[in-house]
Amino acid sequence: MVGILTGPAAEAFIEDFRSGDAVGRKLADRSVEKILRDVRKRRNLAVMDATAQFDNCRLHPEEFRIPEDYLRKLAKKADPEWLRALRKAIGNIRVFHERQAEKSWRTGERDSFQGQLVRPLHAVGVYVPGGKAAYPSTLLMNVIPAQIAGVPRIAVVSPPASFESHPVLAAACLELKVAEIYRIGGAQAIAALAYGTETIPRVDKIVGPGNLFVALAKQKVFGVVDIDMIAGPTEVVVIADGDAPAGFVAADMLAQAEHDEQAIAICITTSEPLARQVIRQLQQQTQRLTRRQIVRRALEEKGAILLSESQDQTIAWANKLAPEHVQLMVDSEKPFVEQIVNAGAIFVGAFTPEAVGDYWAGPNHVLPTSGTARYSSPLGVYDFIKRTGIIRYSRDRLKAAAPSIERLAMAEGLQAHARAVAVRFEKIR
Repeated sequence: MVGILTGPAAEAFIEDFRSGDAVGRKLADRSVEKILRDVRKRRNLAVMDATAQFDNCRLHPEEFRIPEDYLRKLAKKADPEWLRALRKAIGNIRVFHERQAEKSWRTGERDSFQGQLVRPLHAVGVYVPGGKAAYPSTLLMNVIPAQIAGVPRIAVVSPPASFESHPVLAAACLELKVAEIYRIGGAQAIAALAYGTETIPRVDKIVGPGNLFVALAKQKVFGVVDIDMIAGPTEVVVIADGDAPAGFVAADMLAQAEHDEQAIAICITTSEPLARQVIRQLQQQTQRLTRRQIVRRALEEKGAILLSESQDQTIAWANKLAPEHVQLMVDSEKPFVEQIVNAGAIFVGAFTPEAVGDYWAGPNHVLPTSGTARYSSPLGVYDFIKRTGIIRYSRDRLKAAAPSIERLAMAEGLQAHARAVAVRFEKIR
């Protein structure tokens, strides 16, 4: 299960807990390189071959895209109660993200002004993990902000088994009015979106999480297209004081650990009695979980309870970890909210489990991982727009500024820059 770490042992854990399987990553890296090269060269045929090899599914190129009538047929199998909950979740997510919308602006007058044009990206590809499980919530969190930004073309890709095995994903696509959907996954799907094929037009940006192969593929096509982030293993840090319900703490750690064997579930507390209670709760609650084998492996590999000496040390450790999720179960929440500056999302209070954010509340659940919360943000509407500066100067305004502009240009040794200003006020020969 997990152990209690203090002092130097806790510090050492914080330093190296993200060190992954370098050998496995290297092998995956070579495989991804091969897939990307093949798709770029053979296009549809390469996607078809990779899908047959990795997903055990033989699809002809004309079968990549899911017809709308077939999507509707699949969607009819979705549970009506689930569909009602989905619609409410969509409403919550839309309301939150609409507040992020940006508009073009300008200052000045008709003949002299400056400003910024805000425009949506033209085409975005959304990767939705699938196969053994379905993640319609991932679809919502990626598609809704793109729609609010005004992206005219949104292409969804997911492994072939996703839609047939999980009609909820088809239903979610219909609710969001997403029409361009391809049943391809893995690195080959990323390559198809980035480079384009005979049947899949290329996009400008790729978003959405995936396995190691998908993450590496996104990393390698960055520059050809934009990407949202390189998603690492999912993470939670539960900060709890001695009065926190141990059962809640354990449940929230387990909710994270059930994602996969690489998931990271950590508790930081100043209370040793609570730490021991949490361990007992982890053991008891794990027995009742259908994914208990995955949970046990995750907790053994990357789970821990860190026993800190003070509130200040707890906050320092949290900022050093810079986790995807921070959950606060403490009496005095304010100092933690104010001073934990490196976190993808902060869940405040014992009755705010991470699942509220994953499915319901509204803020995006696509969050920075692997310490990148030090400098990056959750996915949002701002990720689907581009900004263009716009400037217009009248003759009089340029004449007034010309001496200063010329001096600045000459200081950099750029005579032609200065000349481009000066020539406008010389006598035309």
